[in-house]
Amino acid sequence: QKTHLKNICLQYQLYLLLKSHFLCLLKNETGLIIIFLCAYVLKTAAGHCKWAEVLKDLEQIKTSRDIDVILYTANTDEDKECQEPVMRCFFLEMKVIVQECYIKNCSKTQDVVNILKNGNARLENNKVSNTNTKCKECEEYEEKNFTEFIHSFVKVIQKECK
Repeated sequence: QKTHLKNICLQYQLYLLLKSHFLCLLKNETGLIIIFLCAYVLKTAAGHCKWAEVLKDLEQIKTSRDIDVILYTANTDEDKECQEPVMRCFFLEMKVIVQECYIKNCSKTQDVVNILKNGNARLENNKVSNTNTKCKECEEYEEKNFTEFIHSFVKVIQKECK
């Protein structure tokens, strides 16, 4: 989330610079370099997967030995139109893991909380109601252990980032 905020701040500063001095910048070499740098930063930020931070934290917790829960685990091969409800299901189940970590004082509690915060921030920007009746509700999926849940979650995010 910090990386995303830094990118936004940098982009905004570059935007202000360009807005106020655009014509002057075109007249000299330094100005042209700044314009090319701005274009590069915007291109790089646009290509960045919005789930990268979540994926990084999932990698941190996947080997945790002190999280022992059974969770509804969405299928990784759901139709494209069901991807958003699938992601919501995984983040709903992350709430269960957070509660488990608070009860057991897990070593990876902060990583789990980060996953939930970053994921919910990404989903908030993308509120869509599940109007597709063929998409399953979270409770309709098979219950699996923590390791299988994380493995499936990682696969779904990697699929989203392609």
